Amino acid sequence: MRIHASLRAMPRVNPEILRWARETAHLSRDDAAKALGLRGQKNVAPADRISKLESGDLVLSRPLLLKMAKIYRRPLLTFYLSNPPRKADRGQDFRTLPESHPPMADALLDALIREVHVRQGLFRTVLEEDEEAQPLSFVGSMSISAGSEKVISAIQETLRIKRTEYRAQISPEGAFKLLRNRAEAAGIFVLLMGNLGTYHTNIDLETFRGYALADDIAPFVVINEHDSHGAWSFTLLHELAHIWLGQTGVSSVGADKNIEKFCNEVAAEFLLPREELADLTVNDTTPLLDAQERISEFARKRNISSSMVAYKLYLAQLIDLEQWRKLTAAFRALWLNQRQKQRERERYSEGGPSYYIVRQHRVGPTLIDIVGHLMAGGSLTTSKAGRVLGVKAKNVQRLVDTARAAQFGR
Repeated sequence: MRIHASLRAMPRVNPEILRWARETAHLSRDDAAKALGLRGQKNVAPADRISKLESGDLVLSRPLLLKMAKIYRRPLLTFYLSNPPRKADRGQDFRTLPESHPPMADALLDALIREVHVRQGLFRTVLEEDEEAQPLSFVGSMSISAGSEKVISAIQETLRIKRTEYRAQISPEGAFKLLRNRAEAAGIFVLLMGNLGTYHTNIDLETFRGYALADDIAPFVVINEHDSHGAWSFTLLHELAHIWLGQTGVSSVGADKNIEKFCNEVAAEFLLPREELADLTVNDTTPLLDAQERISEFARKRNISSSMVAYKLYLAQLIDLEQWRKLTAAFRALWLNQRQKQRERERYSEGGPSYYIVRQHRVGPTLIDIVGHLMAGGSLTTSKAGRVLGVKAKNVQRLVDTARAAQFGR
């Protein structure tokens, strides 16, 4: 029997990698066997087959390896490494997670953070090699002891943005765009990411709401795109506070830790100074529907989220914990309902935004423009550009052209 040369040359998978990939996917041997569709063979139970594969007592077939790469959510080449790679460095974990938090959610988060680090690291290296790297003095320039007001002032000064300018935008989406553009003009790149490329890998807000990578050359902020659009600005400001504090780490909707309370205070006070709450007549005895209506109208005029207004009311002790939780749940349900209706409209309507417009929105025009500039100067190959932007190499130039056309109104 003749064996194809490519099969003869195929390297052997280190069994230790199989165990590492399964464990970091937070799957037991029973769960992995079920997900892979394994059956018992010759009095060997499916879970025992996993055990024997991980000990090297069974030879791994190519079809099963491909299934493992998909189920464990790892690139195929990972399985041919000589040793397991180190765990994704999330930086600090600022989250407060519920006891019911599923371990698999953190596996998805680790994969997303690995992707962000690869893209950021590659981009930083190219900037340094092209001698365009300029250390950003504001990264790590502040401390909690300085107080939230000084941090807010520092962010406003660096981003050259005023609250009145933010509120003058016609919608929360427009206000976020302004804030994002100013952050990117200052050298902070803002990505919208909520999964690993498919809706099957969506990451919930309890697992990840925002991520700050406080690098002094190419700092990145990642926002979970599945949050309400009105909340994106709050999350961006929260993560900017982490950048100014020089802290790399992941945040979620839970905010019990002091550092998260501080960054929330920075974001909330920038968007809504405490003294303005006097204009809002809502307290513990206000009927829920009336409170929702008043808060929604108040928030709409300021391009901020209704949930954040309720949070400020709670911090100011104008409503109690129970009222705040009811309002938060109501606003969340309203947002989910609106999002579902929007998806249904898009499903049955013709056209819609193109792939390139969506990618531009998620990656941000500034990063795309710089990548296009580096490509034109020969500093960045198309394949590396695709890695930085999170698209296939064949789509890079079209993405760059689309972003530039939008920039110049064509």
